[in-house]
Amino acid sequence: MDRERFLAAVEKSCNRLKGEKGIGTLGEKSVHAALKAYFEPQSDNTEIRIGDFVADIAGEDGIIEIQTRQFSRLVKKLDCFLEYTHVTVVYPIIAKKYVRWLDPETGELSARRVSPRKGSIYDACKELVSIKFALDNPRFTFIAVMLEAEDIRLLDGYGKDKKKHSTKFDRVPIDILCECRFECPRDYMMLIPPELSGRFTSKDLAKAAGISRTLAGIALNILTYTECVSRVGKNGREIIYEINDPKG
Repeated sequence: MDRERFLAAVEKSCNRLKGEKGIGTLGEKSVHAALKAYFEPQSDNTEIRIGDFVADIAGEDGIIEIQTRQFSRLVKKLDCFLEYTHVTVVYPIIAKKYVRWLDPETGELSARRVSPRKGSIYDACKELVSIKFALDNPRFTFIAVMLEAEDIRLLDGYGKDKKKHSTKFDRVPIDILCECRFECPRDYMMLIPPELSGRFTSKDLAKAAGISRTLAGIALNILTYTECVSRVGKNGREIIYEINDPKG
């Protein structure tokens, strides 16, 4: 992680995007642009056509795809790209978030309000299941980038405060907190909290990680595929998992 380079990338990308935005047409353009500038400062290496697809970044180290959501859209790309070179997928997770409101009529922007929602590394599992087939490919790397960011929403919704069903305008990165790199299947062991050992259930994982049972089940899907854990039995309806020996 290079915080200084990231902050420079944010400034560069945000300056470039000024004047390009149409009200209510943006999703997470600023996050995508900042991460692309962070991982590849040379614009000549971005938006490269390879076969029937366009790669976000392509250079000596292979292809880098910045994907803020909907990994299902990557399936065909990965099938193509992994045949030729190493592919790194970068996924931003907002670990610390603020909310600001933009009045589309006056352009006035409200002060920051801290959001109670905090993303975690487990949020990546909801996307990774769509490209699970790539996780054990030696040419594949996954990087989860934990960010501090502002969500900017338009005051164009319902109600007196115009906030209900309002439009997402942009998500603006502020700082980088850490990078979680998954280079090989065993790296997904970091999804197992240290307090878990031996045999456990999805309920145990959910409690230890502070996540929902549903998300714990998705994480165990990933952990089973990467052979970090194995299903070893059942206790009633509960599936029992066991952590595999790293040397095995």
